[in-house]
Amino acid sequence: MTPLPLLHSTVRAEWIDYNGHMSEAFYVLVFGHATDALMIETGLHSGYRESTGCSLYTVESHLRYLRDVPEGATLAVRSRVLGAAAKKARFTHEMYVVTAPGTEPAEDAQPVATTELLAVHVDQKAGRAAPFPDEVRERFTELTEPAPEWAGRSIAEV
Repeated sequence: MTPLPLLHSTVRAEWIDYNGHMSEAFYVLVFGHATDALMIETGLHSGYRESTGCSLYTVESHLRYLRDVPEGATLAVRSRVLGAAAKKARFTHEMYVVTAPGTEPAEDAQPVATTELLAVHVDQKAGRAAPFPDEVRERFTELTEPAPEWAGRSIAEV
């Protein structure tokens, strides 16, 4: 199995908040771009959406902000499919700061943020969940990896 390609991005000045690091909304933006890339890799690209009227909708997410990210940092996002069923898929994204665009995270790199998502395949015309086409479900199955140790956790009580 070939893992999904990394998504690369650079932290822009307008993404920096009043604390001097990347604002929480922009972590979500970068992770959203990683989900878009995952959709392309699994066959849920723009041509598919236009021809079928179906798309992938995120219905649940769990985001962890682990380290501050400064302006100008180069980001790499690793995506993993954790599983797929008839109408839904579960996947994760891990965000790393890397040395240069297009590079892999160092072997011992720790993520600066992670997210776990549950998404549903939706027929937008019918307004409800619909089964994945066989080839899309098979591609999700081909890409399925074991879950990282942090996946599946809930927010701890105070």
